Formats: sequence, C-alpha cells, structure tokens
Amino acid sequence: MATTSDIRKGLCIKYNNDIYKIVEFLHVKPGKGPAFVRTKLKSVTNGKVLDNTFSAGHKIEDIRVETNKFQYLYGEGDEFNFMNVDDYNQIMVGKNSIDNPGLLKEGEIVSISINTEDGLPLSVDMPASVILEITHTEPGVKGNTATNATKPAELETGAKINVPLFINEGDKIKVDTEKATYIERIKD
Repeated sequence: MATTSDIRKGLCIKYNNDIYKIVEFLHVKPGKGPAFVRTKLKSVTNGKVLDNTFSAGHKIEDIRVETNKFQYLYGEGDEFNFMNVDDYNQIMVGKNSIDNPGLLKEGEIVSISINTEDGLPLSVDMPASVILEITHTEPGVKGNTATNATKPAELETGAKINVPLFINEGDKIKVDTEKATYIERIKD
C-alpha cells in the first residue's frame, strides 16, 4: 500500500475496482484545513478520465508494473502490435491505452508498462516528441503573417494538426506527443 505522498505522474493504482494511471496531480496545502492531492486519473481498461481528490495520508493500492522498451510494428483496427526490443516478443495493445495513437510511426520506440500480476499491458508512454513529415497542407499566402496564424496539415501517419503558414508539404516537423501540437520545423 502506498500513500498520497507516493503519487507521481504515470503511477498505476487500483481504484473503484478498476486500474487507473495518474495523468496529472497537484499537492494542495490550503491555509485552513488539511492538505489534499488533486488528481486526474485515466482508466487503462476503457480510457475514461476521472478527476479525484485524495486527502493527505490516504492509503492507495498501487500496482506493481514492469516497464520495457518496445518498437511499434503496425496497427490493425483498434489494436496496435509492438515488439520487445530485448527478447523480440510481440504484444497487442488496445487503442485506448495509447495517448495520441495517430502520432505513432512504424519503427517508433515506446515504453510500455506491463502489470506484473497478469502480464497485461497497462499503458504506452510515447517519447516527448516525434519527427514526422507533412504529406498534405495548403500553401501559405505571402504577407499573411501579421499574427501567429496556423493552417491544418496532414502528417505521414494520417494525423491532422495545425502548423504555421510557412510549413509546406514534404517538410519534417517535430510534434509534441502529449498535446499533439507543432513544436518546430526540422532542417535536413
């Protein structure tokens, strides 16, 4: 058993007869009254996000997980196939266990947390950013840059994000995987 002081981003806990991963947390110590921890929990079984507040010192049941590096091979419907880079075993992971699955490119290395009790994958942690190529976007109009204007663009994985007007088809860009937003253009 763990307490609220052990709460950190990525911790998997058992709560309300389900397994949740902590997405965000904030320790709050008000001037009056006891301290508490405000959390945002994501169910690893169905992907629902839940806001919850734990009082300070509250006992939580954490789940022992093992994290390994896996390489993304291919997607098949709502299932994604990954290969362990150490022993080459393959596993299938559901779409709801992955944040922004549209940014996964074949060959990408990710970290997968696996429940040590039953061997089932709990969550997929993507790298902080990925480099993807623009496959389709409208050309930017010269002189239309007075503000931080953006335009829609389609990436090589099929995902759609907004990019600045100076980005063209064929450009490689760095994308934040947590928010699915443009970071910068990559020069070859």
